[in-house]
Amino acid sequence: MELRSNSAEELQAHAAEFVSHLQPRQQAVVATLSGELGAGKTTFAQGIAKALGVEEVVTSPTFVLEKIYKLEGQKFQRLIHIDAYRLKSAHELEVLGWEKLLQDSGNLIVLEWPERVVGAIPPHATNIRFDIVDDGRIITLINEYGEEKI
Repeated sequence: MELRSNSAEELQAHAAEFVSHLQPRQQAVVATLSGELGAGKTTFAQGIAKALGVEEVVTSPTFVLEKIYKLEGQKFQRLIHIDAYRLKSAHELEVLGWEKLLQDSGNLIVLEWPERVVGAIPPHATNIRFDIVDDGRIITLINEYGEEKI
């Protein structure tokens, strides 16, 4: 399924809708965000954070690579926001403790630029692609079963 968005507010509303359907599982829930620079990945991540009650300013962790937000009164205990833009391989993600993050069922991991760390993405990840079309965005979500939906 493809969704259209013509503003940051709409992107964040789609993110909130996405989060509302997520449920913890035996391991971390992973959502990957793909698209060119400026396509809306970080704005979508901000919408996820807002929907989960994060009150601090959420920016892309391009230089720090990873930002962990502790969640209160939510279905997940932590939101892990990772920006893999500067990484050159899946191995670099592993050095950050990736396997341990994946094993924790309390984690919701949002990973920007998954194409940089392809070998590290678990098969159960939900892949979300952002494409710039005219003045808006098209969001395509593909879950672990290959189904396109939000």
